Amino acid sequence: MPDNNRKLDRKSKTLLKNTVMLYLLQFSNYFFSFATVPYQTRVLKDEVYGKLVFAVGVMIYFQLFVDFGFLLSATEDISKNRDDHGYICKKITSVAIVKILFALVSFLIMGILCLSVSRFSGDPALYLIYLAAYVAGSFLPDYVYRGLEKMTAVTVRTLLIRLFFCVMIFVFLRKPGDYLVVPILLLIGNVGAVFGAYLHLFKGLKYRFGKVTKRDIIGEIKRSSLFFYSRIATTVYSATNTLLLGFVIKTNTDAILGHYGSADKVLTTSKNCISPISDSLYPYMVKNRDFKPAKKWLLLFMPVILTGCIVVGIFAEPICVLVFGEDFRGSANILRAFLPAIAVTLPSYIFAFPAMGAMGISRYANYSVFFGTAIHIVGIVILLATGHFSAFSVACMTSVTECCIFLYRIIVVYKNRHLMKEGAEK
Repeated sequence: MPDNNRKLDRKSKTLLKNTVMLYLLQFSNYFFSFATVPYQTRVLKDEVYGKLVFAVGVMIYFQLFVDFGFLLSATEDISKNRDDHGYICKKITSVAIVKILFALVSFLIMGILCLSVSRFSGDPALYLIYLAAYVAGSFLPDYVYRGLEKMTAVTVRTLLIRLFFCVMIFVFLRKPGDYLVVPILLLIGNVGAVFGAYLHLFKGLKYRFGKVTKRDIIGEIKRSSLFFYSRIATTVYSATNTLLLGFVIKTNTDAILGHYGSADKVLTTSKNCISPISDSLYPYMVKNRDFKPAKKWLLLFMPVILTGCIVVGIFAEPICVLVFGEDFRGSANILRAFLPAIAVTLPSYIFAFPAMGAMGISRYANYSVFFGTAIHIVGIVILLATGHFSAFSVACMTSVTECCIFLYRIIVVYKNRHLMKEGAEK
């Protein structure tokens, strides 16, 4: 019994350390980005900032395409085969080859858009540089470190590199005409982070690119396809909102995109500050089938999240003015509309792949997103048909969708709760 307790203590310490490192990794990617937003909004003003918001909304599609769900599928595979060095080398190689192929397709599509669609042809450099930056970021092999539960090395290197280029925003972005500085620095920072990660992967952990066959590559695509479809479905009620606003709203479009984008940045940053909890629980719970940490994290963080949502709801307008500037006072009600989505993010994430993966029913996590996507599409169509389509109504519809997905996951976990007991007995 003492030996078992010591094993559990070691696992708990590993989980805690992995969670902290994941937080720092996500922090470097999203919070540093958010930290520069108040400066960007004041220098660029709402219209130019709206151009960047639209461009980022487009890039999310390409990033999801190049990622292709590997962050979930490959993490799970490596977690289950972490002691098989040859398997991991083949996995790294297969994933890298697929991403290279998908990156080439992405640049081809973007080239066509820049030649044929006025919204893109007006500023092709903006979209091409942003695409290069997001594609480069997609090559970060963090799925390996997540699966191995060894996040320290990749996190420290990535954190330092991204911190440096975040600071450079304040140095080089001086006037609205300098807006290309933002994607250029993002590109340089992502390339540096990827280079540092692979250097450690090869020299520190002794992994190498291995020999793979066409069957291995095709199998990798098939294996990750369901996760990819799930993540694409999620995009319907995130990035697509921005695209629709950009094409449907005809008056003061870029300014409205700026207001929506600044409020959406709070939602996105909140999600990405919360997601490392579920990301670290995912490989741990799949391997150990231990559900107790999930309950502990919920009890610890939910009071803080709910209190924060209430405070932001009450003081939304002065917060928006303080953070983004006077031009963004109109973001307040949009931000309030996003708050229910923020409130359910943590439990929704934990009930998805960490809990369902450990229960052996992870397919329902994907199904929940398809369910939510259907609801969101119907809601958006109704808004368009009735003439109520606006930045505020789209934000409200996003919160409705997130809450429906959360309820779906609760019901599935509750109906299959006997699988938790079976896992504990094993």
